[in-house]
Amino acid sequence: MSSLSERTLALAGMFQAAALVKSLATNGQLDESDMEAMLETLLVTNPENTLAVYGRVENIYTGLQTLIQQLEGNAQRDIDIARYVINLLHLSNKLMKNQSMMSQLADGIERVRAQLEHFSLMHENVIANLAGIYTDTISRLQPKIIVNGDSRYLSDNATANRVRALLLAGMRSAVLWKQLKGSRWQILLQRKQFVKEAKYLLKEKIVRH
Repeated sequence: MSSLSERTLALAGMFQAAALVKSLATNGQLDESDMEAMLETLLVTNPENTLAVYGRVENIYTGLQTLIQQLEGNAQRDIDIARYVINLLHLSNKLMKNQSMMSQLADGIERVRAQLEHFSLMHENVIANLAGIYTDTISRLQPKIIVNGDSRYLSDNATANRVRALLLAGMRSAVLWKQLKGSRWQILLQRKQFVKEAKYLLKEKIVRH
């Protein structure tokens, strides 16, 4: 895979997490398989390559579609989704400079692995654990990510846990983006290349296989 392809996947991972957070916060619903695919990325701590983080391109179909909508420059752009991605990128810089927090995250993920011997990844106990990891780590970085939505959903504890777990998964993709030498300037200056690559991945990697 080219470096552009790899960065497109990581960017799509962030967009998928952001789109799912938006859906939960405003509708109280999301695509369960999309969420599970994002949570699975948290468990891939020593991937052979970038695609291994996501398993297969199909798993971030929603993220690739959202990337195209957000970066193509038409009227479909969603301000909240854009803001969540920008927040993740900003906070990932701070996180990667904080070695104690990175260690804390790694320890938390190991506890989740142990928990998975008894529960499925989408079980509310596991999601609550992931939400707790987010609260104890990323949530302490400034500025905090403020999620906009319907208070009926955001005040529900189970929904709030899902939002936090997804933001944690979004941070996984943001850290991967940084590891691939991605920057905010690239998103601005190479927008067309990312859109073109996302369309290629959707067409060639999903339709044909």
